[in-house]
Amino acid sequence: MKKAILGRKVGMTQIFDETGRVIPVTVIEAGPCVVIQKKTVETDGYNAIKVGFGDIREKLVNKPVKGQFAKANVKLRRFVKELRLEDITGYEVGSELKADVFSAGDKVDVTGTSKGKGFAGGIKRWNFNRGPMSHGSKYHRGVGSMGASSYPSRTFKGKRMPGHLGNVKSTIQNLEVVRVDAERNLILVRGAVPGPKKGLVIIKDSVKA
Repeated sequence: MKKAILGRKVGMTQIFDETGRVIPVTVIEAGPCVVIQKKTVETDGYNAIKVGFGDIREKLVNKPVKGQFAKANVKLRRFVKELRLEDITGYEVGSELKADVFSAGDKVDVTGTSKGKGFAGGIKRWNFNRGPMSHGSKYHRGVGSMGASSYPSRTFKGKRMPGHLGNVKSTIQNLEVVRVDAERNLILVRGAVPGPKKGLVIIKDSVKA
């Protein structure tokens, strides 16, 4: 059965394996998540579960969202996400998902919102080469030619130019779960995952493994 869980990025650290080799890991506080709703092919056209994660004060939640939790008879949660899974027979409304749904050695895909970098030039945003740095060139970090002026006399859509960098949905695929701390609901994943500290992430079984 495919597995998925919501979590919050704690930060990066390093651990040592049995041979003393250093492993860089990202620590993710995964769960506990509660299942709020089940969606099936018969009723909705696809299989999915809607889960909630994180505590929140009641006055910060509007009435429509409160109604979803009241119908499921579960406590209010800060984050609500829908997770599409091929098989949802093992999930029931009101049941909890904890970090121990994954185990060491599992391959996962981690999705989050990347750090926003604001307005960035072509060199930082698209890895363009800079111009010559000699005194007479007067051209160092510009974007260069935009295209021909006579024909077609316009810039094509999709032209790589300066603009807003980051703050987009990003997925890192095929990461390895190094360690799971079920008592503290922590999952340690080898390598880096998108987003800042305390950012929401979604951990799923890898589609490539």
